[in-house]
Amino acid sequence: MRVMVVVTHLLGVGHLTRAAALARAFVGAGDEVMLVSGGRHAPHVALDGVRLVQLPAVHVKGTDFRTLYRDDGALADDEHMATRRMQLVAAFDEFAPDALIIELFPFGRRQLLAEMTALLDAVRRSAGPVAVFSSIRDVLNPVTEQKKVDRSIQQLGHWFDGALVHGDQAIVSLETSFPVSPALARRLHYTGYVRDGQKSAVADVHATGEIIVSGGGSAASLPLMRAALDAAHGDGRNWRLLIGHGVPEAEFAALAAQAPSNAVVERARPDFPTLLRGAACSVSLFGYNTALDIADADVPAVVVPFDAGNEQEQMIRARRFAALGRVEIVETGALDGDVLRAAVDCAIDGHRRGSFTLACDGAARSVEIIAAAVEEKRAETASFARLDQALSDAADAGQAVRFWLRDDDAVEPTAALDRLIALAESFEVPLALAVIPERVTSGLALRLKTHSSVSVLVHGVAHRNNAAAEQKKQELVAADASTLAGLATARARFAAMFGPQALPVLVPPWNRIAPDLIGALPGLGFAGWSGFADQVENRAGDARPTHLDPIAWKAGGGLLPVAPFIDRLTRLVAEQGASGESAEPIGLLTHHLVHDEWLWLFAERLLKTLRAHRNVQFLAAATVFDLT
Repeated sequence: MRVMVVVTHLLGVGHLTRAAALARAFVGAGDEVMLVSGGRHAPHVALDGVRLVQLPAVHVKGTDFRTLYRDDGALADDEHMATRRMQLVAAFDEFAPDALIIELFPFGRRQLLAEMTALLDAVRRSAGPVAVFSSIRDVLNPVTEQKKVDRSIQQLGHWFDGALVHGDQAIVSLETSFPVSPALARRLHYTGYVRDGQKSAVADVHATGEIIVSGGGSAASLPLMRAALDAAHGDGRNWRLLIGHGVPEAEFAALAAQAPSNAVVERARPDFPTLLRGAACSVSLFGYNTALDIADADVPAVVVPFDAGNEQEQMIRARRFAALGRVEIVETGALDGDVLRAAVDCAIDGHRRGSFTLACDGAARSVEIIAAAVEEKRAETASFARLDQALSDAADAGQAVRFWLRDDDAVEPTAALDRLIALAESFEVPLALAVIPERVTSGLALRLKTHSSVSVLVHGVAHRNNAAAEQKKQELVAADASTLAGLATARARFAAMFGPQALPVLVPPWNRIAPDLIGALPGLGFAGWSGFADQVENRAGDARPTHLDPIAWKAGGGLLPVAPFIDRLTRLVAEQGASGESAEPIGLLTHHLVHDEWLWLFAERLLKTLRAHRNVQFLAAATVFDLT
């Protein structure tokens, strides 16, 4: 595969480190990899075998993530950001990847929306299929505004195939920090944690038994480092403070000058994980990579989660690890030398070696997930090509291919219904709406009044399951007096409520109906009925089935695998051509109330594909049931 990884680290280098580990895993699997970095250059991050594209960098100062700065400290103006966008899209166009992995967006990096949109637009224009995934850590900084949550999920559905969650669901589930709807849950792939396996294994022998203090790559660690020096004063143990390369030299020199004789102050080292294995205790912030290093070293740990500027990610992770007995927490508001020293004592006394493990095969698992997604994308593209060819062959033979569209379970005006109507009308597709009589509102009749291409069918009586416990769901289980009266009343009510848009056509809930009811339908004023082809055992009466439903009901919802769905449609097109004018139209079934963004996008793609062929006809329900 050709895999493109896009990451912009704004404060420390944790995001870049994780993205680089992913990139190296793809290289190790034999793939060609481009990593596009939008943060400041970090030469100590290993990129063996990875092609690096460095965009004009941006970074933030402190905890203000809205304001972006250039490398020279000036504000990142419109010209700077435009240059980034152009270079990012040019890199995509030149590399032509099979898979695109974007770190954090759309769950974060909203300040980079313009360049992310430009990149994703380029994906849509791409000649070949591209599997697109978001890449996120185990914990996100919680979003307090529901509209931002909704926007992130909508953007994920519109542009992405799914999201790689680089964590262990048994340790920290994404729900801990981000609302996970059923639609989102279906698109999440927990990979396990992604470790940076490129760090040196050569450690300073003098580090054995020391208290190792670390704080990532930025100046956010300075309060911890000052407290650690206070704790080291008068303590009988040796302390080693590892200062990130993002800390200014003046601050580093000031810390070194304050160090007592039992404390070493030096810059962060690539052999940090190995240092930890010989340490008496780890003292640190609690970013993603540090958490993995602590767990891997199986060392007593005190963590001081970074919480400035309403940042909650590290505290959420820390509380979960503390609940599992893995770390001691010191909150920043209580941080001083005495508190830190006492926490170290507690961590050492309470540590039980070998009591805690993490799934850290996230890089390898990510490679497997993306490889499968790329194959699925290729299969989708091939299936649509076969459908196009079948439709073109029918056109060349002078054969019309006829369809009709039915949607079930409407009761009232909703945003989803508006979207369905707009989609159908944009492709000039008549819509048959199966409406539930006992739950319908007058607002629905008013809403449909101006849409003459929408027909209304009778969707049972109350859409209530009357089947025995061990049987499949079914409302219309018998031709008893109550059921007959309910159906007759529903038909008459719809005629009065919807006028000419109401058709005397029954759609049994769950597409199941008692055989003796079918014979009774003409006497109730029904001209026909519609079930689902694979579920209708008795095709007696004037039945017009639907044949294809894209929803994976047995899997809990969401979109079915696309390639098999399209291949089945292609077979139906061929069968209709073989049967000639006597063939029944192909019925497409949707359920607008349960569509997620992936289903909406697929429906649009399918209608666009069909409408591109001059011989494709979409029939109104009145025509399908010979009511014109």
